[in-house]
Amino acid sequence: MEELVQKVIEKEAEAIRNIPVSSSFSKAIEVIYERVHLQNGKLVASGMGKAGQIAQNIATTFSSTGTPAVFLHPSDSQHGDLGVIQTNDVLLLISNSGKTREIIELVGLANNLNPGLPLIVISGDPASALAQNAHVFIHTGNPAEVCPLGLTPTTSTTVMTVIGDALVVAMMKKIGFTSSDYAKRHHGGYLGDKSRSQASGNKS
Repeated sequence: MEELVQKVIEKEAEAIRNIPVSSSFSKAIEVIYERVHLQNGKLVASGMGKAGQIAQNIATTFSSTGTPAVFLHPSDSQHGDLGVIQTNDVLLLISNSGKTREIIELVGLANNLNPGLPLIVISGDPASALAQNAHVFIHTGNPAEVCPLGLTPTTSTTVMTVIGDALVVAMMKKIGFTSSDYAKRHHGGYLGDKSRSQASGNKS
């Protein structure tokens, strides 16, 4: 069992190292910065299933670090929640296959509501419909899943999470996000105490 666990860790670490790092990352940061920080829009992240859980995590992490973001469930968007999307927003869509029906439908619905919204797509297939229609496409490297069946989202969701972390950290650097800024968004808990302590230390 220990040998199996070690192999899983090694395969996932290799997948992270093999994420294609290209100008797509800086392009995504520029699009998000322009729409959210210059035009007072927000980042709307979406994905279905496991990818949706990653999208939700990315949205909350962006929000906690100075870039307003929300998660929009693609199915709920067809029942009124689409109304959260506004003119200056930017969509961050996650789909390993790039063919997720609900996400493709979301693109059409969002464009009908607010034409021309920029799309940032994180996917493992650059030839997919989503990738081809993206303003910015970020490739995951399409790693093989460590699931013994090759089916369960495992390695793919790991690299999606890392890509999201990279975008968040890059945006924090771009906007000069500080411990004081962090403290304003984290009133309670350990992180709130730690950020306030760091902010006080920086002032002294």
